[in-house]
Amino acid sequence: MSQHTAYHSTVLDAPAGLVWALVRDFNALPAWHPGIVRSEIEGGRRSDSVGCVRSFTLADGAHIREKLLSLCDQTMSFTYDFQTSPIPARNYEATLRLTKVTKGDRTFAEWRATFDCDPGKEAELTPLFRDGVFRTGFEALKQKLAGGTGGVEPRPLWPAGPPAKVFVSDVLRAPPDAVWAVVRDFAGMGGWHDDITEMRMLDGRRSDDVGATRDFLFGDGRLHEQLIQLCDLSRSFTYRITQSPMPWLGYVAGARLHHVVDGDRTFAVWTANWTAAPHDDLALIPTVREDVFQKAFDTLNARQFAHGAGGAAQG
Repeated sequence: MSQHTAYHSTVLDAPAGLVWALVRDFNALPAWHPGIVRSEIEGGRRSDSVGCVRSFTLADGAHIREKLLSLCDQTMSFTYDFQTSPIPARNYEATLRLTKVTKGDRTFAEWRATFDCDPGKEAELTPLFRDGVFRTGFEALKQKLAGGTGGVEPRPLWPAGPPAKVFVSDVLRAPPDAVWAVVRDFAGMGGWHDDITEMRMLDGRRSDDVGATRDFLFGDGRLHEQLIQLCDLSRSFTYRITQSPMPWLGYVAGARLHHVVDGDRTFAVWTANWTAAPHDDLALIPTVREDVFQKAFDTLNARQFAHGAGGAAQG
C-alpha cells in the first residue's frame, strides 16, 4: 500500500468571495456538483461546525460519509476525510482552497487529495478523484457562476486582515516550469522590468546562492536585496531589503508559482510586508503593488509569454 495524490486546479471568472460563499457550505454539494444528489449533516449540526459529518448519495446510488476536519475563512479552504465509503481508498484526505486573483478579480481554485490504496488501484482511483470529482465540480461551478448564483452574497475576504501588506496575484500564459526558468534568476529581473536597471549580484555570487545580495537601480534609487529563501520544489523565493532610499523597515517579500492544470498555465502570487509610517505607506503600497509586482506580471505576459506556452521563454 502506498500514498498517492489527485489534484486539479482552474481559474474561475468570478470574485473569490462569491465563489467561497457557494462552496463554503459543507452540505451544499448537491447545489453545484452534478455527481451528488442528496446530502445532510448528521446530528443536526451546522455545516460550518468543524467535526460535523456530511452524509450524501452519489448519482449512481453510492453512499459516502465525510468529516469536516478544518474550515478557514481567511485562507478560504476546508479539509475533510472519508468516514465511510465504498471507494477502495484508505486514509483519504482532501482540501479545497480558493485564492483571489487580483488582476481581473477572479479566483484560483484548487482541489487536492491524498490517499492510500492497494498496488495498481491508483490507476483507477487517481482519475476518479481528479476528473470525476474535482474537475467535474469546477466545471459545474463555472456553469453555475455564469448562470447566476440565486442571490448568494459574496463573503468578505480575509476577515482578520489581508495576508500581506501588498498581495498581488495574476495568471501567466505559460506552464510553471517555463515561468520559473525566467523568474528564478535573482539577477535577471533587470533584463525584463523597465524600471529596474544595472542589476547585478555582489561579490561575484551566483544568483541562486541563498544569502547573496543583488544590487540595482529602481528609477533613481539604489537598492540591495538579499535572497533568503529559494525552492525549486515549490517554485518560490523570498528576499529582504538591506539598503534602500525608501522610508521603510523590515521589508520582506516573496513570490510563488502554482500550476493551473486547466490550460497548463501559472497562478503567480507576490507579497510584501514592511513597517513604515502611515503617511509613507500611502505612496509605498501602491508603488510596490502596481509599479513593481503587477508591472512584473504584466511584462512577463506581454513579452516573455505573449504567445502562451508555445512561445514561453526558457532562459
